[in-house]
Amino acid sequence: MARVRRLMLVAGLTTALGIGAVLIAVGYRLFHTGETARAEAVADLPKGARIVSTVAAGDRLAVTIELPTGGAEIHTFDARSLKPVGRLKFNNGS
Repeated sequence: MARVRRLMLVAGLTTALGIGAVLIAVGYRLFHTGETARAEAVADLPKGARIVSTVAAGDRLAVTIELPTGGAEIHTFDARSLKPVGRLKFNNGS
């Protein structure tokens, strides 16, 4: 009986230690979410242009712009810093 009690004590302590570690990990994740950097930017549109759509994919943000001349442009930005990454211009052939 003493041996069974000792094994049960070891199993109970191991289980309590495991549950405590999980609770500590969950508490750490809840209260230490990390600081997220806030970015703010202003992008000028050509006169008469309008934004048709925006898409976020991975770490990029794509903005489709319809130009008053009939063409379109896609501007891409870094999602974290909002710095321009690229620009793709489409002409209507005229």
